[in-house]
Amino acid sequence: MEPLAVKIRPKKINDIVGQEHIIGENGILNKMIISKKIMSMILSGNPGIGKTTIAFALCNTLNLPYFVFNASIDNKAALKKIVDTNEKTNKIVIIDELHRMKKDVQDYLLPIIEEGLITMIGITTVNPYYSVNPAIRSRCILIKLKDLNFQNLKEIFLKGKEAIAKEAKISEDAIEYLINLSNGDARSLLNNIELIFSDFNAETITIEDAKKLLLSPTLNIDKNEDNYYDTLSGLQKSIRGSDVHASLHYLAKLLFSENLLPLTRRLYAICYEDIGLANPSLGPKVKAAIDAALELGFPEARLPLSVIVIEMALSPKSNSAYLGISSAIEDLENGISGPLPIHLKIMSPKFPNQKFYQYPHDFPGAWIDQQYLPEELKNKKYYIPKTTSKYEELLKERYEIIEKLKNK
Repeated sequence: MEPLAVKIRPKKINDIVGQEHIIGENGILNKMIISKKIMSMILSGNPGIGKTTIAFALCNTLNLPYFVFNASIDNKAALKKIVDTNEKTNKIVIIDELHRMKKDVQDYLLPIIEEGLITMIGITTVNPYYSVNPAIRSRCILIKLKDLNFQNLKEIFLKGKEAIAKEAKISEDAIEYLINLSNGDARSLLNNIELIFSDFNAETITIEDAKKLLLSPTLNIDKNEDNYYDTLSGLQKSIRGSDVHASLHYLAKLLFSENLLPLTRRLYAICYEDIGLANPSLGPKVKAAIDAALELGFPEARLPLSVIVIEMALSPKSNSAYLGISSAIEDLENGISGPLPIHLKIMSPKFPNQKFYQYPHDFPGAWIDQQYLPEELKNKKYYIPKTTSKYEELLKERYEIIEKLKNK
């Protein structure tokens, strides 16, 4: 039996729901339709938002034949067979899972696109700047699809219901529940519509009916795809913004992937980038929580990680160390440096007139005024203290005392 998602898949561009920025009056795909010419392109975006459907609909709208190649399961021989077919016209090849394409296939594909033997429509859930050979990417138009909003998904819901259960009734809160449960994935929404209307015979399907049958949400959190790293970014920005509730939400979402390594690496980075000198004792605590999570495994790993994420979110914040080292690196990248002051070098008989290094511990307060930066940078300031915590306030006090002594 044909799945509902296939049954109601749009056949022409005008049937597509959403993506007005590319199929609307001023959209790039609409302009291709008007000119009746398709250029090689890469469609990227989250799962279930219509990338492959748009590729098919574009070809159908222009009445152009096309071939389909799946980069995750098809090999170079399958692509070569498409290229070697007898049609003399330029062939349109829709390449699904483009980010999974093997290197030998990419190498074969490049000159074919360049010579105009095929027009490629690549489909990927991963940012093409990370996942596609730069030489192939440079020969394609990159088109980013937007996530479907609530109204888009409701329109798709109504089309699906019309196709499978025209007379059936369902409450508004149940519709809202099904849409939210799909997490923006139209395919998942249609699968749930098919399931719920085939299993319930109630006069009106309620939200309680839906919850009984559909117990878990669809989470687009594949560790190999953009949405995983978007969620990591959401976690970091929420901790940085001291929003403990959002931090726990994104932590929970990341835990669904059951892949601790990228998560724990990001927690270390957040600790030293965003909290830093405002709470330097947090570093060992983060390490202890991560070690405990790795030892416990799933599902108990959530316990130490939730504790440390709450503490990180509510901790004072300072990025002074991050800004300081970033500024120093930027100078080096721009060629701004100079020779090490001679008194900081290892003492050598080759330099009999060397100005001797003065050992700070031999002086009151373990400090003596001498130049440490290269001559070209002697007045450069990299570390700018912040006062978001008592600890860094103490650092600032000592820093200001040293600066005053230097100025004397």
